[in-house]
Amino acid sequence: MEATIITIMALLFLSFVALGVFVTVKVAKAAKRGVDRTLDQARRTVEDTTLRAKSLGQTGAAGELARLRLSLRTSMRATQEALQAGVGEDASLKESLDLFHRLSAHGLELDADLKRLEREPDRAWVAGQLPELAARTERITGSADALRRAARDRALKFAEDDLSTLSAQIDVEAGALRHWTGPEATPGTAQAAGTGAGAGAQDAATAGWGQPAGPAGQAGPRAAGEQSAITAPDPRRTAYPWEKSARPETTT
Repeated sequence: MEATIITIMALLFLSFVALGVFVTVKVAKAAKRGVDRTLDQARRTVEDTTLRAKSLGQTGAAGELARLRLSLRTSMRATQEALQAGVGEDASLKESLDLFHRLSAHGLELDADLKRLEREPDRAWVAGQLPELAARTERITGSADALRRAARDRALKFAEDDLSTLSAQIDVEAGALRHWTGPEATPGTAQAAGTGAGAGAQDAATAGWGQPAGPAGQAGPRAAGEQSAITAPDPRRTAYPWEKSARPETTT
């Protein structure tokens, strides 16, 4: 019996140790990924700032190379962020994101070529390569911009359609709320209005202000304790002006 208890306690201890090691490894990996993301973001910021300074402060092949790299990186990053943000709400953008990943391979290759040419000492030869490099950059950034704008237009179209549908539903609901019914709006009351019975309906409408209809259809206070022997008091009538009757939920 004691050996069984010791074995169980040992197994529990080993389980807790293994769980602690697992959690520690997961936390360490998550922290490492966070540090890597921070370092990557800082490195990209430094590179973009350097390229922007070169494109503005240098002339000739060096300035043109910096401008091409900055244009490529800006377009590709904006498209990637737009597609990744939209694919969670629109599953059809997954195919667009796959196409962008294929385009990114060409973009990374071009960025590496431009970066190598920045260290090329033969500036005359580099200047001769600029037209072809500019054309490649234009093709890649044009495709990336097309994907990003199409995704943006699609999101705007869906938002506009949803807003139109919502506005139509609100208009219907608003019309239903305004089309209320009550004792004074029944067809019998409307017909009686032409024969002189409208005064009784008006008395019924004003009775909610604590003025129950008197004899012969004329408004006036009843005597204390006086009740109709035939018709019971209308439960819809309120005793005070601030006590409003409930609005009907259905219309006829």
